[in-house]
Amino acid sequence: MEASKVYFTSMRTRDAESLLDKFKRLIVKAGIDKIDFHNKYVAIKIHFGEEGNLAYLRHNYARALVEMIRERGGRPFLTDCNTLYVGYRTNALDHLDCAYAHGYNPLSVGCHVIIADGLKGTDDIEVPVDGEYVKAAKIGRAVMDADIVISLNHFKAHEATGIGGALKNLGMGCGSRAGKMEMHYGGKPVVDRTLCVGCKSCVKVCGQNAIEIVERKAKISETRCAGCGRCIGVCPVHAITPTNPNANDLLNCRMAEYAKAVVQGRPNFHISLAIDISPMCDCHATNDCAIIPDVGMFASFDPVALDHACTDACNTMPPYEDSLLAEHADEHEDHFTAIAPTTNWYSCLAHAEKIGVGSMDYELVTVK
Repeated sequence: MEASKVYFTSMRTRDAESLLDKFKRLIVKAGIDKIDFHNKYVAIKIHFGEEGNLAYLRHNYARALVEMIRERGGRPFLTDCNTLYVGYRTNALDHLDCAYAHGYNPLSVGCHVIIADGLKGTDDIEVPVDGEYVKAAKIGRAVMDADIVISLNHFKAHEATGIGGALKNLGMGCGSRAGKMEMHYGGKPVVDRTLCVGCKSCVKVCGQNAIEIVERKAKISETRCAGCGRCIGVCPVHAITPTNPNANDLLNCRMAEYAKAVVQGRPNFHISLAIDISPMCDCHATNDCAIIPDVGMFASFDPVALDHACTDACNTMPPYEDSLLAEHADEHEDHFTAIAPTTNWYSCLAHAEKIGVGSMDYELVTVK
């Protein structure tokens, strides 16, 4: 497969140009004008952040993108799907409250905000993919009703998938609640009681009420557990692990097939901002300090190449002192594996390439 072009620019600005000006210039250079937006519904898939988390993207970038699409005759809307876990985005009402509180409201971004899978996360469409793991992906209806899909991602580390970039934003992010459960199913976690300190962090994030404290130790109900893995990510002493050693690879492969369901057969374009690179997903109600300095902004028609370019660029950066990465940087050459050793971001990209979503080979084009 031919190498895909990924366009990159740093966060440096000169003269009178703002970062938003540079953001617009980058995506024009990357070819967004090749898409016919005229009178087309354009789904801009974005993560609105969880209440208490400050690592999510500022709404200003979304507004700049919305303005560009409107100037080209498009009809954009911002969208995301509801979540499985406890938080402020498990239903459309709370999800919208959270989005509006973080600046993602119609007045500030210039377009409507639609929760793609409806009030309770049940409004989805089964999209045939005939994949190795998924035959029909359950995608939020509003995403599939759009003529064009654009992903605007905050690139970061992730406690289950290794990285959170374009493929995760598209695959996991566009799956309905039922779809998210399907992607996660593959290895339910267990607690090592010799390590557990009974802090209840896992209890607080479990959306299935599957964890309780018994004799000062966490206990997970196998029948209630959905296998989402959030308890693994928040455990401060690494006492929780999946029973299936391949669980995260299975998650990544299913996620890649869900991403294929979202982009196949229609125009799509992808933007990643590798800034405020946190060690865990923006889904958490808190965020640790960034693990490395800001890298910059990336754009491409190929989400696989985009994720690979972002990962490579991040791995060239030195760890921030006193960050989670600094504590573990010597344990692995790869930053993301150092943070979450049970993850394997490569498995998602490799499978996405295998099923035709994009190419891992890329040509990096720097926009000054």
